[in-house]
Amino acid sequence: MNAALSPARTAATAARVLRQLRHDPRSIALMLLVPVLMLTLLRFVFDGNAQTFDGIGASLLGIFPLITMFLVTSIATLRERTSGTLERLLAMPLGKGDLIAGYALAFGAVAVVQSLLATGLALWVLGLDVVGSPWLLLLVALLDALLGTALGLFVSAFAASEFQAVQFMPAVIFPQLLLCGLFAPRDTMQPVLSGISDVLPMSYAVDGMTQVLTHPDMTAVFVRDAVIVAACAVLVLGLGAATLRRRTP
Repeated sequence: MNAALSPARTAATAARVLRQLRHDPRSIALMLLVPVLMLTLLRFVFDGNAQTFDGIGASLLGIFPLITMFLVTSIATLRERTSGTLERLLAMPLGKGDLIAGYALAFGAVAVVQSLLATGLALWVLGLDVVGSPWLLLLVALLDALLGTALGLFVSAFAASEFQAVQFMPAVIFPQLLLCGLFAPRDTMQPVLSGISDVLPMSYAVDGMTQVLTHPDMTAVFVRDAVIVAACAVLVLGLGAATLRRRTP
């Protein structure tokens, strides 16, 4: 097994994953359509209060892609291991880094499409009102989707079945969802919880969306938030490569 990261092997892995996804319409629907449908539902839930939709919709524009990419990526990677495909691939000149990077590249491409659909729908169909640039909103949505991909790749190494992969969602996603500032400002939380929220990447994803919602120009806080989310995604991908197992016992 070659330990060096190879662009050619990474690209070949990404192409293989995309070919598999093309024959899996349920996963495609989950990744591309569910965030769109959830945003549409949210818009009509707050049909009589557009300001509430503006405040919550921007944050959920980043959270929905993160959650869907987490679910699909963790299950897809686990299938590779339980079917024996991963073991056969790693017996070839394919390193763990190549595999993780290939998956990240493939699902990252899907994340771009997902973010474009969700952001376009929210802004130009559902009437989400943001002060800042739509491109900054798209950037944060994309970074959130990539973070969800990285988290899904990481937790798949610790699951023995698809059911267990789904069970990781309450442990990994729900605490971040509760502490990210969506339901209450983080600085008003109990001090211990506020401190925990400061080290959770979803907090900065929501904060980045809030910056776009309330500021016409790119702020230093927005840059900080985007860098932190991107750095967390890269860090988790590295951990995923280090903990990846060939197969499930």
